Amino acid sequence: MSQLFSYFQQNKFCVLVEYLSSFNEVFPVKTVFAGYPAMMTLADRVHSDHDMAPLDASRQYPDAVEKVLHFAGKGRDIQDLEYFLQQAKAADIQNLLLLTGDKLKEHHKGNDSAERSRYLESVNAVMAAKESGGFCIGVAFNPFKYAEAERDAQYLKLHKKIKAGADFIVTQLGYDIEALKQAQAFLKRHHYTQNILACVMPLSLARANFMLKHKVAGIVITPHMLKVLAEEKQAGLSERVYLRCALQILICQHLGFAGVDLSACHKPEEQMLLESYIEEYRHLDLHALEALWTSLWQIKTGKELMPEPADFSRPPSSGQIMKYHQLHVMHDAFFDSKIAKGVGRFIFNSPFWERRAAAKTLLKTEHISKHSIVGCESCGQCRLGDTLYICPETCPKGLANGPCGGTSLDRCEFGDRECIHSVKARLAKAVEQTEILKDKLIATVPIEVRGTSSWKNWYLTSEA
Repeated sequence: MSQLFSYFQQNKFCVLVEYLSSFNEVFPVKTVFAGYPAMMTLADRVHSDHDMAPLDASRQYPDAVEKVLHFAGKGRDIQDLEYFLQQAKAADIQNLLLLTGDKLKEHHKGNDSAERSRYLESVNAVMAAKESGGFCIGVAFNPFKYAEAERDAQYLKLHKKIKAGADFIVTQLGYDIEALKQAQAFLKRHHYTQNILACVMPLSLARANFMLKHKVAGIVITPHMLKVLAEEKQAGLSERVYLRCALQILICQHLGFAGVDLSACHKPEEQMLLESYIEEYRHLDLHALEALWTSLWQIKTGKELMPEPADFSRPPSSGQIMKYHQLHVMHDAFFDSKIAKGVGRFIFNSPFWERRAAAKTLLKTEHISKHSIVGCESCGQCRLGDTLYICPETCPKGLANGPCGGTSLDRCEFGDRECIHSVKARLAKAVEQTEILKDKLIATVPIEVRGTSSWKNWYLTSEA
């Protein structure tokens, strides 16, 4: 059993101190942080797509120091994860945080399906790690969503991550305490026993401006927050950055979180300052802590830490609903019925389809018939029946099980479109199919299947 898992079982609030594998120096690692049990966690390719692998970076630290390793699925396939799991076991690494990851800095759209950058989805990574066994598996979750559809989509995917086998949850970095309370309430409401930790960071004006300039995905920095931070810096009150972080840690402990993931606080002098504030204010109760937090952020309406507009929703169009129903009827008739499966299996069992010209013609026919309707990219493993006939290949990351954490008010992290998973969540509510987005774990598409006919594959592998 890992130490982290034992802390969870003993209800010990813990601190995961995050380090980047791109660091060129080895830092002292704490096993206790402000009286809390602590361990190090190594992030995966945050600064660059070519950062040192967390597993390699972990070898610079003593084996006796327990570690949590991140694995981001960006630019990776299931075989990459399987190799990573083998390496982790060999190194006696038990704690993993499995992420889809933000977009690659060198993301390639590609002129065809084979060329585009791929992302191994966190749900699929969790399923594989669970099957491998012996790991304490963490997942990320972003509760800081302020459009109804993208918030629904996040929670629907969290259901899937838990069903896939997640043992603990780490939230995205954020400063809206009410959103953190909602995440905790969600777990209680659904009787989930997974432990949840909040990602926290001492937020300076420089860091806030950096995240805005570089459009760090999924993190909410409002004009009000910038105004407060600028005023503090001008008044010589920059240490409030660490006081505010200490308050958030203490609030999370009072709320029942299992711990925090402490980001961007790896230097000993920063850690000592943060610890001193935790010690100074840990005697306060939740009400007093929240009052001080509200005062420091100059919160009056409760919406100062939310983006504008703070909330909005809209129903799917009549065209989207009609398209769903038409495709659903067609799918049932041509792919799901016993007769269709029997006929399809009979047709595609013929050796005729093994001929190169026949296979090429079939693939071209399928692509032409589906691309203009749903955006088909010939993935070879059609999942439309499980995604409300919104093709996951139209997501830049190719995610089928739900969104990444990088959306902003329904907009995709790539900024050039609406998130398809927000569209799905909105449509699912309208046609009363929300359960499928919560319960259906969609398998990853093997590399060798891509570029083959999903029609042929469907009939030859589906049960009668």
